Amino acid sequence: MSGMDSSAAPAPKQQTLRLQSVKVLVRDQEKSVRFYVDQLGFQLVSDTRLQSGERWVAVAPPDGSALLLLVTPDPKSRELLQIGGPTGVVFITEDVVAQYHAWRQNGVRFLYAPRLRRIRHGANAEVHDAASLSTISNEPVWGGVFTEFRDVDGNSFMLVSFDEVTQHMERERRALAEKIEEERRAAQELEIAKQVQAGLFPQKLPAAETLEFAGSCMQARHVGGDYYDFLALGPDRIGFVIADVAGKGIAAALLMANLQANFRSHCAIARDSPDRLLRLVNQLFCENTPPGAYATVFFAEYDDRTRRLRYANCGHLCALVLRPHDTVERLHSTSTVLGLFRDWECTAAEAELCPGDVLALYTDGVTEACDDSGEEFGETGLLCSVMKHRQQPTKALLDAVLADVRRFSPREQQDDITLMVAKVRGGGAA
Repeated sequence: MSGMDSSAAPAPKQQTLRLQSVKVLVRDQEKSVRFYVDQLGFQLVSDTRLQSGERWVAVAPPDGSALLLLVTPDPKSRELLQIGGPTGVVFITEDVVAQYHAWRQNGVRFLYAPRLRRIRHGANAEVHDAASLSTISNEPVWGGVFTEFRDVDGNSFMLVSFDEVTQHMERERRALAEKIEEERRAAQELEIAKQVQAGLFPQKLPAAETLEFAGSCMQARHVGGDYYDFLALGPDRIGFVIADVAGKGIAAALLMANLQANFRSHCAIARDSPDRLLRLVNQLFCENTPPGAYATVFFAEYDDRTRRLRYANCGHLCALVLRPHDTVERLHSTSTVLGLFRDWECTAAEAELCPGDVLALYTDGVTEACDDSGEEFGETGLLCSVMKHRQQPTKALLDAVLADVRRFSPREQQDDITLMVAKVRGGGAA
């Protein structure tokens, strides 16, 4: 194009290029398939009838990426004369002698026994037959072993191994085996980690007279950084914790375990002072985690006698209290996140719960779940779902809301989804 500086043109993108298939002319495709599959151990990849009516059958070596297309030519074509000659196809293997013996036992016809072609220090090539391979195969020479075989139609193929190629194949095979083993160990370790983390979530719920509650966490990966808990804080006192640790995967899961241990080991402090508990948890979190690690936390203490909720929202999404007539009270943030600041103050607030109220605590995996158009489920979606199912028992309510989230966002889950719901007894169906 005139006026353009050719030197400024971007370099062409490197395209993927590999051998897809080689056509082999045969007289009887059924007999040929049986030869390649039964005698050579190839795999039948496809059996296709083209629009022209021509049938192409594709077979492939067990470890090969290229295909052999077994094609029967038109009886009137000149291609028919090519059947029974050299194909020019060369198969490479690590051990020609072993493959030779294995295929001979299966009835494969070879033109000659494997031969070793050796070159020493620039000398002329030396050719040895199979009988001498056992006595010279360990000598440090460059060269290769080769033989030739025919299929049922007399088409001939080379079977070879070269020192450098064989060594490269062996390195690739070992690297692949090591990669598979590493992936197996990693998957096993992740499964163990998943089971361990599942044990960190509440296994038994505290007893309550005026409240029923349930919680669930669906991790986006094997393990994650979301945490929820129900804590027994003494007579007539229940603690609710929901947290979202920054990050994902193993690192977030380890921080989540640290946070859970801090809450459970010091939860008795919350009986007298929830804000003091959170200051202590913040201090321990700062001391035992890397710089920059933090978590948003909503902690609440529920009095089972008075139905009062004393809470601290540390940078977390606001909790939702859905009243009987579908009015909503939001329990907004009262403090900043845990873990970023050692000199940290916490402010607590209170809310009164009434019979029929529903309390919903959640992480952003719920509200930020997206549909195919990128629209988020959002707080509105959560509220509508809770309103729709609020008359169900608490566990059924929880499951129904999570099902609504999954239906709204059927794509692969991108973030942990954690939800806690509590219903105050005494108003409406429980």
